[in-house]
Amino acid sequence: MKTKILVLAVITFFTALFFVSCQKDTSAPPPDLSTQLSTEADDQSTVSDDVDLAANDVGVMLEASGSFSGRGEDIQQLICDATVTADTSGGTWKLTFTFNGSNCLGNRTRTGVIVVSMPSNSRWKNQGAAVTVAFQDFKVTRASDNKSVTFNGSITYTNVSGGLLIKLPTMNGTITHTITSSGMSIKFNDGSQRTWQIAKQRVFSYNNGVVITTTGTFTDGNMSGIAIWGTNRYGKAFTWQITQPLVVRQDCNFRVVSGQVVNTRPAATATATFGLDSAGNPTSCPGSGKYYMKIVWEDTGGVLRTLIIPY
Repeated sequence: MKTKILVLAVITFFTALFFVSCQKDTSAPPPDLSTQLSTEADDQSTVSDDVDLAANDVGVMLEASGSFSGRGEDIQQLICDATVTADTSGGTWKLTFTFNGSNCLGNRTRTGVIVVSMPSNSRWKNQGAAVTVAFQDFKVTRASDNKSVTFNGSITYTNVSGGLLIKLPTMNGTITHTITSSGMSIKFNDGSQRTWQIAKQRVFSYNNGVVITTTGTFTDGNMSGIAIWGTNRYGKAFTWQITQPLVVRQDCNFRVVSGQVVNTRPAATATATFGLDSAGNPTSCPGSGKYYMKIVWEDTGGVLRTLIIPY
C-alpha cells in the first residue's frame, strides 16, 4: 500500500503542467512582430511541455513495471488516456502506448502511438539506463483553444544518475534525467511542419514535495544552456535558451517558481523571467494567487519593450 501511495504521489506531480501563453501587446512593437513573438513563445513552451509530459508517462510506466524498472513488483496501469502493452519476448523490450482521449487533467486530448524500446539486459533503475521513445503521429490538442501539435520522430530518455523517482521522498540526494533529440518533426495547427532539436536535463529532488530543476545542455559557440533549437513556423532559425534554471515545486501547486528563458531569432531576442509578482519583482509562492512573468524585448526601432502577464 505504501508503495502504491508513493507511486500515485509521483504521478500526481507528473500531471502538473508548465504552460505559458504570451499575450499580444498592442501598444508596443509592430503587430506582426508582436504576434510572431507571442506565437513562438507559445509554440516553444507547448512543444517542451508535451515532450516532458510524454517522458513523464514513459517514466511512470517504466517504474510501474517490475520487469523494466528492475524493482521486482508490478503496479496497475496508471495512464488516464492510453492503453499500454508490454513486449519482453526478444532482445529489445518494448512498451507501446496507444493514446485515445482526454488526459488526467482534462485540459488536452492526445491521440497516436508512442513506442518505448529498451535493451532486454538493461533496467531503468540503473545508472545510465536509456530508452528510445518513438513518436508516431502523436497529436496533442489543447482544450482551451483547440490548437494542436503533432509529433513524429524520437527522443532518447536517459536515467543519468540511476535510481527510481518512487523512492525520492525517502532517499537522500537527487535523480537526474536527460531528454535529447537530434530531429523531432513538429507539425503545427496551421499546417507548417518543422524539425527541432532538444537537449534538456531535469534534476529531481525532494524539499517539502518534489522539485524539478530544468536546464538546457546544448552549446553553440558562445551560447550555452540551449534546450530547443531549429526553425520556427515562420521559417526563421531560433534558439530557446534557459539562462536561469526553470524550477517547478510540488508545494507551490506544481508551478514554475523561478527561472528565465531567452528566445533568440533574427528579428528580435525576447527574455522571459518567471516567479514574479504583478510589479515584476521576485516573490515567494503566492498560494492560490497568480505568478507573473515578465517578457522584455527590443522592437525594430530599438525601443525596449516590457510586458508583465500572469500564468
